[in-house]
Amino acid sequence: MQLIATDGQDKSPVHFSTMTGKLDGFHAINTNTATNDFCRRMFESSNASVICINCYSMNMLHGSRKNCQPAFQRNSDLLSERVLEPHEIPRTTQAWIRLHGHGELINKTHFENFIWIASHNPQTIFSLWTKRKDLIRKFYSKNEKPSNLILIYSNPKIDAVMHNVPEFFNRTFNNVSKKSAVKQNCTGQKCKDCLLCYIPNNGVTQIVEAVK
Repeated sequence: MQLIATDGQDKSPVHFSTMTGKLDGFHAINTNTATNDFCRRMFESSNASVICINCYSMNMLHGSRKNCQPAFQRNSDLLSERVLEPHEIPRTTQAWIRLHGHGELINKTHFENFIWIASHNPQTIFSLWTKRKDLIRKFYSKNEKPSNLILIYSNPKIDAVMHNVPEFFNRTFNNVSKKSAVKQNCTGQKCKDCLLCYIPNNGVTQIVEAVK
């Protein structure tokens, strides 16, 4: 777990994780999937077409990454309970930051804090995957979107590739079954070697990956 120091200030209480596997080399601001009510409802769905029943994060945080829960929970509490004070907002020199390698938006305050983090780090591209269209719509009905934030709608349905991007989003992320004939452009390489999801205005509005 890594803390990114603020410029000339004390270290931010926001925890940054250094990711591994597919996300090797990326820093991410993670929250605790296991205590997120939205995630728990989706994970416990009896609908086989819902991708969340295959949630890697939920499985890992109850298994091989169980020791990460306390740190992720501190982020969950910090980001969802109140808006950060200016001195608490982390500063980073990273080119790209993943918002949620683990986790999902908890509430509007959580998203608002992500907005302030992105706004205070204009040199960094932040990418956020979320299924919470309701929270995005509620916030952007009264606020502007930072140009360095890429919003990716995480389609909850398997084999239902979205051709229209929801309002305020830049892209959709879609899962298809392993034997699907649908062309995939997320094929298992490490994200740092692809960056399809992280480069703004590259003309790509749909990301498609096979269910693992």
